[in-house]
Amino acid sequence: MSPSQLRQYELILLGASGYTGKLCAEYIAKNLPTDLKWAVAGRSSSKLSSLIHELKSYHQDRAQPEVEIATLSTEDLDILTRSTTLLINTIGPYHLYSSPVVEACAKNGTHYLDVTGESPWVLEMIERYHATAEKTGAIIIPEIGIESAPSDMLTWSLATFFREKFSLGTEEIIGSLHRINGRPSGGTMATVLTIQDTYGLKGIAKATRPWAMSSIHGPKPVKKTSFLTKLFGVRTVPGLGVLTTSIAGATNRAIVQRSWSLLDQGKYYGSRFQYNEYATVRNAVVGAMVHFALIFGAVALSFRPFRYLVQKLVYAPGEGDSKENTRNEAIEWRALARADENSASPKRAFGRFRWDGGHYYLTGLLLAEAAMVILRDRKAGNAYTGGVLTPATLGQPFVDRMREAGVILQVGLTSEQ
Repeated sequence: MSPSQLRQYELILLGASGYTGKLCAEYIAKNLPTDLKWAVAGRSSSKLSSLIHELKSYHQDRAQPEVEIATLSTEDLDILTRSTTLLINTIGPYHLYSSPVVEACAKNGTHYLDVTGESPWVLEMIERYHATAEKTGAIIIPEIGIESAPSDMLTWSLATFFREKFSLGTEEIIGSLHRINGRPSGGTMATVLTIQDTYGLKGIAKATRPWAMSSIHGPKPVKKTSFLTKLFGVRTVPGLGVLTTSIAGATNRAIVQRSWSLLDQGKYYGSRFQYNEYATVRNAVVGAMVHFALIFGAVALSFRPFRYLVQKLVYAPGEGDSKENTRNEAIEWRALARADENSASPKRAFGRFRWDGGHYYLTGLLLAEAAMVILRDRKAGNAYTGGVLTPATLGQPFVDRMREAGVILQVGLTSEQ
């Protein structure tokens, strides 16, 4: 009998009373199978009971989740992780609170998902717990929210398109955050305002340098970036438009490059694969302004008085925009891929990932559907048995589930071919 058959739950949602946790719980209650054995967990019995009451209004006929009260102590986390096959963790900032959660999951062979965007912390988790998770069979996938699942799955889809249609690798993918409207939650801002205290600018730079999270050495880029492009951060890419520095570009690149290394030791994407991600802007002037604003912001955040001032102006942790305010939100990523072939005109493909609705609801969707891939769809093609992995290792079953849930994910040859 497998360990999962001996466990009380298939899924526990830890941090369910927080902003993102509530949205994930709502998605699970509305959309996942009614025979799912799951529980919500956290420190506050009253908050979790209130959440259960709210969930009943979404699906009267389904069995409601159990409630598990747990702190972040080693004893509580051991009990919690041994009682479930998979744990979804929405307690952030992750670098402050969630290292013991990952340790408990890796040690006890419990699958784990989160929605961090904290690259230094993810790198630390890889270094500390990847080998343990490999031994116990725990699938640990951080950054499976809007950072960095869309970029990672769009890249995987484009590389798979070339591989399956033409038996070709992928030489380069340029991604862009094409559109975003909406405000960050209090938890997101708490991460921004505290991560430098833990890792400093050097630690952040180390974790976001090229191939920092790759399990093998990555190929060196063939193209060199011009001095003016480095200075102003602006470039024009036919098919994507005017691009500039993206606040999440380096974070997403690190995950994509780790996926490259995990998928057949880099052979699936290709031996010369390169990935970079930017943000779409109206024109070069706006692009330069965004680029310098991000540099200024990063430097300013290194000063405690500035962080204190910002903290007074944003949502508190656990809070965020109302459902009414997020109803008209939309977010879209686009990407151009070039096949790795000896041709003066190599094949090119275009892809896009779009969601119409709240960004944090999308995050809850991604967590829940990824959990179902691991719990119910692994025989459909997921060959991985443990380790600190990436969204792309979930492959086509994850793509299929996202599409069924309303995500638009499209790939195909560019119009000139």
